[in-house]
Amino acid sequence: MPLSDNTRGALMMMASMAAFTLNDTLMKGLAGEVPLFQLLVLRGSLTTIFTGFLAWRMGAMHLRIPARDRGLIALRMVGEIGAAYFFLTALFNMPLANVTAILQSLPLVVTLCAALFFGEQLGWRRMTAILVGLVGVMLIVRPGTEGFNLYSIYALISVAFVVLRDLATRRLSGSTHSMMVTFATTLSVTVFFGAASVTVDWVPLDARSAWMTVGAAAMVMLGYVFSVLVMRIGEISFVAPFRYTGLIWALVLGWYVFGDWPKPLTLIGASIVASSGVLMLLRERQLARRARKKAV
Repeated sequence: MPLSDNTRGALMMMASMAAFTLNDTLMKGLAGEVPLFQLLVLRGSLTTIFTGFLAWRMGAMHLRIPARDRGLIALRMVGEIGAAYFFLTALFNMPLANVTAILQSLPLVVTLCAALFFGEQLGWRRMTAILVGLVGVMLIVRPGTEGFNLYSIYALISVAFVVLRDLATRRLSGSTHSMMVTFATTLSVTVFFGAASVTVDWVPLDARSAWMTVGAAAMVMLGYVFSVLVMRIGEISFVAPFRYTGLIWALVLGWYVFGDWPKPLTLIGASIVASSGVLMLLRERQLARRARKKAV
């Protein structure tokens, strides 16, 4: 029996989350061995070549971009650069599951900011889900406790930069190809951290570090591919909740690879964030169906 488009889309979303979490695991495994800026340049060079090839094959490698979109792409670049630095710095110094759980609040924060800055409608049900989800984030970082430190703040700052990136992406016109945007973003990250890397001493890579770096780049590439395919298969409103499977991967890999297991409050907070996100996405799906029925 053939799989439906929604089922295939859900499987690809789960594969994308698995790939991105494996990338995070490999990058964290290199913490303390290879400078962060060097890692970002090496990984970025490989991903830039790959995304550039994909953009070329898809006919997206051109500069026929509307003037308004160019500014939005520049904002997206800033968001990606900031997110890369603050997220990976937090990741190198915090348990994988904790950082991943904080990042799972992203759909909630993006929806809230879209309502605040773009005037998008936000009903009481979704607003409640967002507020409850933010309470979950506070349970994860627990400000004022012994476990709260600078890197907890870095994780929250990384969310802010990703929100900037995603809000800029939402405002892009349909005439700008997504793969060209992805290529421009990966190139900007590579160039920026290439310039920043002159401030640190590069270290030679042994076989293990080299393979882990290549593996991290490969996982990012797979994550990008599956992310693009997800947008073309199935209903996004159905597929989107499966992004929270990344948290399961982070729990398993954090325990298996690094021996980290979150404290009970962190697990409760992560569950609240994930549940709130799923409920909000399901509500958005319900509203989209109603809108389609009215249009008919």
